[in-house]
Amino acid sequence: NIRFYADVVYTNTPPAGAYRGYGVPQGYWPLERHMELIARDLGLDSIEFRLKNAVRAGELHPFSTAWSEGREPRPEIIHTVGLEECVRQGKAAIGWDQKFGNPAWQSVEGQPHLRRGIGIATVMQGTAIPYLDMGGASIKMNDDGSFNLLVGATDLGTGSDTVLAQMAAEVLGVPVEDILVYSSDTDFTPFDVGAYASSTTYISGAAVVRAAEQAAERIRLRAARMISEQGGGSVSPVDILLEDKRAIAPDGRSVTLYDLAHDALHKVDQEQIMGVGSYVSPSSPPPFAAQFAEVTVDIQTGAVTVDNLVMAVDSGIIVNPITASGQVEGGMTQALGYAVCEEMLYDDEGRPRERDLVDYHIFRADEMPALETLFIQTYEPSHPFGVKAVAEIPLDGVAPAVGNAILDACGANLTVNPATPERVWRAINHQ
Repeated sequence: NIRFYADVVYTNTPPAGAYRGYGVPQGYWPLERHMELIARDLGLDSIEFRLKNAVRAGELHPFSTAWSEGREPRPEIIHTVGLEECVRQGKAAIGWDQKFGNPAWQSVEGQPHLRRGIGIATVMQGTAIPYLDMGGASIKMNDDGSFNLLVGATDLGTGSDTVLAQMAAEVLGVPVEDILVYSSDTDFTPFDVGAYASSTTYISGAAVVRAAEQAAERIRLRAARMISEQGGGSVSPVDILLEDKRAIAPDGRSVTLYDLAHDALHKVDQEQIMGVGSYVSPSSPPPFAAQFAEVTVDIQTGAVTVDNLVMAVDSGIIVNPITASGQVEGGMTQALGYAVCEEMLYDDEGRPRERDLVDYHIFRADEMPALETLFIQTYEPSHPFGVKAVAEIPLDGVAPAVGNAILDACGANLTVNPATPERVWRAINHQ
C-alpha cells in the first residue's frame, strides 16, 4: 500500500527529468541492498535467498494489477523467466564460487590497506507500456526487388533502424541491405509513440513484422501465379517460401523478386505491393538479469575501484547481438556513474557545486572496468520473434551490486549512493 504526499514549490535548481530506467534503478538500490542484509543477518546464502523469492513463469505479473498509465489495470501472466540461468552463468563467468567468502582472494598481497569484494543484484524491468504504446510501419516493394521501410520509431543511436530492417528482411527473405529504412520524419513516416520504455524492438518491431507479412502475402499470391504459368502444375500461395531474394515452390521452381516486382509494376494486373502494420501490446513481458560486480576498496581512504562487471540478461530472443551488447555495456557504463561518482549537490542558496566535468566526474575510457555481457535467450510468446526489452535493465543492478561488493570487501554498509570515498570511509569507521 502506497500513499504519496507532495508539495509543489518554485525552485532555481534543475527539476527531475527522465533518466534511463525511469525510477527502477532508484528502487533497486534499497531493495537489493536490503535483500543482501537480510540474507547475511539470517546466515543464508544470498543468491539462494533471492531465487527463493523470485517470480516464476506462469505467475501473475506483480505490477500488472497496479499500473495503469490512464488505463484500467489488467492482470498479466509472466510467460518467460530466465533468471535462474542468468545467475548460474553469471556466477561461472565471474568466478563467484572461487571468490565469495574467500579471505585469500579478498586480501591484496603486499597492500594490506586494500580489500576485494564481490556482489550481486537480481533485477527485472518492463517491456513497453501495455494498452498504450503503439508503433506503426509501412513497407513497399520497389521495381528492383528491394523494399522501402517507413517507421515512426526513432533510432537514438541504439541501432533500431538495423534491428527493424533485420525483422523485415527475415519475413521477406532478402538481405538486410535490400531494406531501405526511413525513420523519424513525422511528415511521412507512420505514427510511433516514442523511443522510450524499452519499447522499440518489441512494439515497433511487431508493427514492422505485420507490415512485412502483409507485403509477403501479396508477393506469394503473384509468385504462385507466375510459377504456375511456367508449367509443371499449379502452386498454392501458402506453399511459397521467400528466401534468398526468390519466391520458391515446394518442387524447386522459383521466381526472383526482381522479376516479380517488374511483373507487378509493368505487366498484367499491375499493383504496388506494399503492407501497413501497427501494434499495441496487451502485455509487458519483463526481462530479467543478474548483475555481478567486483570491487577493490582502500580502507584507509574509502576509495572504491570497480574492477569487473558481468551481466547475464534474459531479454528473450536477441535479434542483433552486437547492438544488444552495446545496449548492455553502455547501460552498465552509465550506471557506474550513478553507483560511484556522479552526483549533483547544491549549497544553501541553490547554487550547484559541480559545474564542469572536473568536479562532476564521469568515467574515462581508461578508467572503465572489465565488462562482460551474457544473453540467456528465452522465447517470449507475445512477440512474433520472441523478443523482450534490453535497453533499460542494464541500469538497474550495477549500483546495488557495487554496494553489496563494498559490503563484502570491508563491511561498509552504504545507505546512500554514489559510493564516494568520504561515504565509504565514514561507513568503515561507523561515523
